[in-house]
Order: sequence, then C-alpha cells, then structure tokens
Amino acid sequence: MTQPRDVTLSQILTVAQMRAAEDELVAGGLSVEALIEVAGRGAGEYVRRLAAGRSVTVLCGPGNNGGDGYVIARHLMEHGNPVTVVAAREPATAAAINARHLFEGNVTDGHVIVSGDVFVDCLFGSGLTRALPEDLLALVKGLSAAHHLTVAVDLPSGIESDSGAPLNHDLPQNDVTIALGAWKQAHWTMPACANMGVLRLVDIGITLRQDAPCLLHRPRFQAPAPDAHKYRRGLLGIVSGAMPGASILSATAALRVGAGYVKLLHPDSRLAACVAPLPELVTTAGAIDDLVSDPRLAALLLGPGLGRDDTARRHLETVVTRGVPTVLDADALMLLAQDIPLKAPTILTPHEGEMAALERAFLLPANGTRLHRAKALAKQARATVVLKGPDSIVVDASGRVVVAPRASSWLSSAGTGDVIAGLIASRLAVHGETLRAACEGVWLHGEAARLCGPAFTSNELAQAAGRALAGALA
Repeated sequence: MTQPRDVTLSQILTVAQMRAAEDELVAGGLSVEALIEVAGRGAGEYVRRLAAGRSVTVLCGPGNNGGDGYVIARHLMEHGNPVTVVAAREPATAAAINARHLFEGNVTDGHVIVSGDVFVDCLFGSGLTRALPEDLLALVKGLSAAHHLTVAVDLPSGIESDSGAPLNHDLPQNDVTIALGAWKQAHWTMPACANMGVLRLVDIGITLRQDAPCLLHRPRFQAPAPDAHKYRRGLLGIVSGAMPGASILSATAALRVGAGYVKLLHPDSRLAACVAPLPELVTTAGAIDDLVSDPRLAALLLGPGLGRDDTARRHLETVVTRGVPTVLDADALMLLAQDIPLKAPTILTPHEGEMAALERAFLLPANGTRLHRAKALAKQARATVVLKGPDSIVVDASGRVVVAPRASSWLSSAGTGDVIAGLIASRLAVHGETLRAACEGVWLHGEAARLCGPAFTSNELAQAAGRALAGALA
C-alpha cells in the first residue's frame, strides 16, 4: 500500500539514506539535473515569498547544492526579483555546471562582499564533514552580516548533517532553513537546530524509508466512549516518596489528559499525613506490596520525589515486578540496574544526567549521538526511552524512533520533568501502548508550554495540559 505523502515528509534521513533515496529516483528515470530543478524551484518559491520583491543574493558552491542555488536565482529573476549570484567556487559537478549554464544573470566571484536584503546560502549541502576553509567561512559570515535575512538551503554551511555538530565556530544565525527532499538529522538536533530559524521542507518525491526516524506530529485524541467509566478510562497509580511535591505535580498533569482515575500511593503513612493534595486526587497509604497489587491498575508511575535510599530501591523492585505498564522517571532511573528485571511494558524518561547513570548501570558506552545512545539503551533495557532535552527523542525496543521538534526553552525549570512523567503515565493508563503514550506525552508537554507563553511555573504547565489535549481532539 502506498504511504501518504504527509508520512513520507515526516521522515528524518541520514546523509547515506538521502543519497540512497535520490539514487532510487534516478534509477526510476529522473535525471540529477531534473532533481536539482525540482528542488531549486521549490526552494526558490519559498525565497520569493520571503523576499517579497526585495533584492536577493545567492551564494553558490561547487557541488549540487550550488546547482540548487543557480536554479533558485533563475526562478527569482523570472519573477522580477533583483538577484546577485556570488560564486564561491566554479561548478564542479555535471548538474551544477548545467544549472550555471541555464542561469543568464551576472555572477560575481567570491572575493567581494555584496549587500542586500535576503542572503541565500547554497554553499554546501548535507554532505559536509569538514570545517569550512577560512576564506569560505569569512564569505558566509560577511554576506550574512550584510543582509537583513539569511536563508540556508538544505543545511547551513558549516553544519554536519548526521550529528548536528558545528564544524566551525561562530557560524551565522539563520532566519529560515529550507530542507530539500527530506528532513536531515541536524534539522532537529542540538546544537544545530538552534541555528536553523524557521524550518521549511521541499518535496522532491522520495519514498518512505522504513528504517528512518520520523518527526513527532500532533496526535489525535479521542473523547471517552459513551459508556466509559473511571476504571475503563484507566486507573493510574503514582507512587510517592520522600519528596511528595514532585509526585503531586505529576498527578496534577495526569488528571488532565485522559486517565479516569489517578491515585497517589504513599508507602510511608507519615508522609501521606503531611500532604494536602488536590481534592480530586485520591491518596492511599500502606505497604508498597498492597498499594500496587490492585488488579484494576492500568499503569504505574514511579520516580518523581522517590528518593534514592534502600527503601526507595525496594519500592522500585516491587513496582517493576508487578507486570503493570510502568513509567520510570527521576530517582527511579538513578536506582535502576541490569539486575532489576523489567517485567512489564516500561517507559524510561531520562534527562542527560539520568541517561549517563543508566548507561553506567547497563554497561553502555556514553558516546555517539543522542539518537544512537537512546537506541542502545532501549534495546538493552527492552523498554521505550524518552531522552528528554531541547531535542527530545523517543525510541522503543524495536528501534522505532520519533524526534520531537524543539519546544519552548522556558521548559528548562524545576518540576517540568515531573509534569511530562505524569502526562506520559496518564496516556499509558488510557491505552497501554508505550511508544504511543510516550509520543503523546512529549507532544502535550510541548504544546502546554506553548499555551503558557513565557516564564511559567511547573504547576501552570500541568494545568495547561488539559487545554493542550482539548486542541487535538478528533
């Protein structure tokens, strides 16, 4: 069955995967020159709309990305834009030479910094692995500084595509980046994605690659069934600990995104007596074995405010052996080890520090990209992993990967991790699917932050989660 184009256009490819996809198009009868024409005209239309009649300077490199630049310049000239092309190097590929031949405007050599309104960087594309030479770096920086807006085509020059690493220091900031054919890893990976500005994608007709990560999109939530009741919608148990405020934050979020019943479980009755939770939140105290033995439990959350002593470890061991779908967060991740078997579908939600602790516990190398590390942990732990951060990644044990767009930087505050744990756990209680719940929780977290605007508290974030869900109801 043919995949819909919106699914195909959400895939995120490595350099090798992109080349293979282009090779498939060429093998199917489309020439490289025709590919460049499609990509260049698509990008040129974005630039034309952005420029709105203003002057445009296009920097062209020697490869096919430079060829895209000549097509962009020709497209703009056809629509009446004043265009200057700066040739950093002479075209070196057959397709780039052909594109240069078809461009009938003037070309300036790369030793002159010209000024204008919009600068389009077509120096190098996604295959760059070495730092820019000093003369080319100075040219890119000089042209960017001499224009009001900077647009990168495919990738900003000086960025390594697969890792998102800058190959040079002090690269210019881009206002817009136009991806060609498919998203690349760097478009959604820090630190590169912070340099991209607004992201746009030009479709050139490549097919879906089953092994490729996909971009996280807005979920479609369903209202409860007409005959639903609280247990059918999902009973979520949140195990509290030494710092119960964190678990209450998780519960505040969980109550708003689908679970029909959220119960705060207090293994320490003395702490339970000290907590004044939400009126709608049921609080139960008692022995941990009794608390998590309720057969009606659809999901459990353990970790926020748990503590890291021997008692907390015993609570962890008890929870993961119950066979109930579970989210492990915060302190639970710091206590987890290979000798604690995960006997139920499990979601791990580490930030970078917790990820390092998990890698030590599971004897995994702490090197490579965040994507590679998350995949290795998911496989080793046989769990779904949400590696949190400004470039959050969701990976399940089979290797399926979903990458979240960069969310609000205001999320970098205490308590927001407790909120996302509650969101994910609530969705897990609703349907029991780990990858789906993880993706829904990550999306709700980012959308709630967007709705909150700047400078919100973690409690305000949790309160906004219900509005985020309401905006995505089917």
